[in-house]
Amino acid sequence: MTDAEPRRRPIAGGAHVAEPTFADVNRDVLATLQPPGNLYFAWMSVVGLILACGILAWTYQIWFGMGAAGKRTPQMWAMYITTFVFWIGIGHAGTLISAVLYLFRARWRTSIYRAAEAMTIFAVLTAGLFPLIHAGRMWFAYFLLPYPNQRDLWPNFKSPLVWDVFAISTYLSISTVFFIVGLVPDIAAVRDASTGWRRRVFAMLSLGWEGSDRQWRHYRRAYGLFAALATPLVLSVHSVVSWDFAMALVPGWHSTLFAPFFVDGAIFSGFAMVLVLVLPMRHFFQLHAYIRDRHLDAMAKLILVTGLVLTYFYVCELFTSWYSGDHFEKASLFWRLTGTYWWALATMYFCNCVSPLILFWRKARTSPVILYVVSILVLIGMWFERFNIIVPSLGHDFYPATWGIYVPTITDSTIIVGSFAWFFILFLGFIKLLPSLSIVEVKETLSAPV
Repeated sequence: MTDAEPRRRPIAGGAHVAEPTFADVNRDVLATLQPPGNLYFAWMSVVGLILACGILAWTYQIWFGMGAAGKRTPQMWAMYITTFVFWIGIGHAGTLISAVLYLFRARWRTSIYRAAEAMTIFAVLTAGLFPLIHAGRMWFAYFLLPYPNQRDLWPNFKSPLVWDVFAISTYLSISTVFFIVGLVPDIAAVRDASTGWRRRVFAMLSLGWEGSDRQWRHYRRAYGLFAALATPLVLSVHSVVSWDFAMALVPGWHSTLFAPFFVDGAIFSGFAMVLVLVLPMRHFFQLHAYIRDRHLDAMAKLILVTGLVLTYFYVCELFTSWYSGDHFEKASLFWRLTGTYWWALATMYFCNCVSPLILFWRKARTSPVILYVVSILVLIGMWFERFNIIVPSLGHDFYPATWGIYVPTITDSTIIVGSFAWFFILFLGFIKLLPSLSIVEVKETLSAPV
């Protein structure tokens, strides 16, 4: 084979693909930043229209009050907090892929971690909207922040909702800095390939990066430090979110199981969202040489493992409620299984426990179609998991006189769908403005040039 011929190596499934060179990596990644075509604008138009509907629904809710969203006693926490916890969970896979797997030197993370990091930031930004939406009068949300004021008002630091403010703001800050630090060498590569005003913008964003030995040494130290700082957040942030419920005495909430239960579910749903984002990006940008079958296989295995662990937690939850001898716990469990919301519980069990089992089949773990369908089902199941924790427990608590049924309205349903549009419009903008693959780390996995 001559030097001019592309080297080939086998990939999963027996197929062969040309191993990219260093120049190929730069060219292919920078090609994703080319001016978008009609298909991209079509998707942006659809997502933008859905987002506009969500904004109109929120405006309607502000004008007419929280009753427009179906919030009534006893379920003042309903689909808004359900979706808040869902989006916080989505953000965890990004930190796991970018920080934890970096510290363990898992080489398969290199092609997908940039999209996962962006997903983390956008998911946390989306989750941060829901405390404002749920507050109704969101212009008073600053009362949650501890700052000196003339009214001598301070938040109640015993409240788990205040813990959320600190946990989420810390998580967003560290994740954003970690994301920006990892982007600097790639932005410099975009700068070098750009002209005109784009070159000036990327020159400013690259922070004077020249690729010197001194800069690389400082970069590696900083990146490792932020990875070490971000790793505990995977466990701490969603544990704090789980304590919003576990610290209460409501039947079905007061459990020591919630912290690991929520963390595992967050990683489970987060990896599913990574696949939902990465698979179309791989297809439309022709990135098969970088996002290979082994990457899909690794993520599918993690979904399978976390799904099995989640199933174990479900069994533990059912067993402890039945075996505890607590009449309120058993009554709440029986009502969940047979009452008004039984269909939501059945949907959760099917999507989270049954559908991932197909990933025991090796071909399913490398099939984009099967992975995409399973990932969508997992996301549906994880949303219903949070729904089943919040809505049935509040609707069937200690006192029969306070029992009630929550019925979603067009207003809150449109706002929730609009939050997904907000998330996807941020991600669609990201993949056309910044490198969605790490040029630097992808090159580290390639053979040295000859």
